[in-house]
Amino acid sequence: MRVLIVKMSSLGDVIHTLPALTDAARAIPGIQFDWVVEEGFAEIPAWHPAVDRVIPVALRRWRKTPLQSFGGAEWRRFRSELARHHYAAVIDAQGLMKSAFITRLVKAPRFGYDRDSARERLAAKVYHHRIPVPRELHAVERTRRLFAAALNYALPETKGDYGVRQHLVAGAHRSQRSLLFFHGTARDEKLWPEAHWIELAALAANADYQVNLPWGSEKEKSRAQRIAEQSPNARLLPRLDLLGLAGMLLEVDGAVAVDTGLGHLSAALDVPSVSLYGPTRTSLIGAYGHNQVHIQSPVGPGQSADPVAMMASITPAMVWQSLLPLLPEG
Repeated sequence: MRVLIVKMSSLGDVIHTLPALTDAARAIPGIQFDWVVEEGFAEIPAWHPAVDRVIPVALRRWRKTPLQSFGGAEWRRFRSELARHHYAAVIDAQGLMKSAFITRLVKAPRFGYDRDSARERLAAKVYHHRIPVPRELHAVERTRRLFAAALNYALPETKGDYGVRQHLVAGAHRSQRSLLFFHGTARDEKLWPEAHWIELAALAANADYQVNLPWGSEKEKSRAQRIAEQSPNARLLPRLDLLGLAGMLLEVDGAVAVDTGLGHLSAALDVPSVSLYGPTRTSLIGAYGHNQVHIQSPVGPGQSADPVAMMASITPAMVWQSLLPLLPEG
């Protein structure tokens, strides 16, 4: 049985889809998935053993030059890849008009959220089978329910299993006592103050932990350099792709992350982590997995409308006290 998944972005959303594949693979022996995903995230689906083919799409890039892109060779190759296999079903796990557009290109029974469950209600009109899923559930659990209903198996009662750690752990080597600080995020209002990161690094130094600082843009690199300059136990990492970051996560004892897709990567690999949130509803999209702690700003929306102030109210001491019990002893 071969099923096509359409879940193109973002990083966290792609990661949140993985446990549903694990459920399906356990319930339906031999099932194979092909997965349509934005080219920037194409590494991740390939880590799951139930995924046979990853079909990269570049809607973000193509929309900048639509006349040229949607009439060009890349688009024709993409359409050809969609038509290569016969699918028993195509599941739109995103529930947006752009994902429904891709889903409609496939000659197979189309499954997706119903109009009250989809993120964009009009997307539901494209599906042959519209599945109701409560919106108040965490994104991982919503996707698990969607797949179970679409593929007709009983939803497991156990916590979702991303199913990718085993694929990556073989090449990992644990280093000295070390931590990873995911300090960057696409939205400035989700940042944690640099002074707080420096103070947290000092707390880690007192416990004999090295701190690793990744970066994905020049702005993030500059921030990481400033933190490292004030923190003798911190080091600036080279620029890493997603596979490189996953490998680094498997070498450290724990991680601290702001609200970023890389925090979800840490959760997918069962790395003990503390994630920091301002106004984000963690019950819906917080880091999901084992050994995951969320720290919600003690300053709520009723006290401040400023997300920067909300993030600043999370103190380094609060973070360290939450992380320490998660770390290995010794």
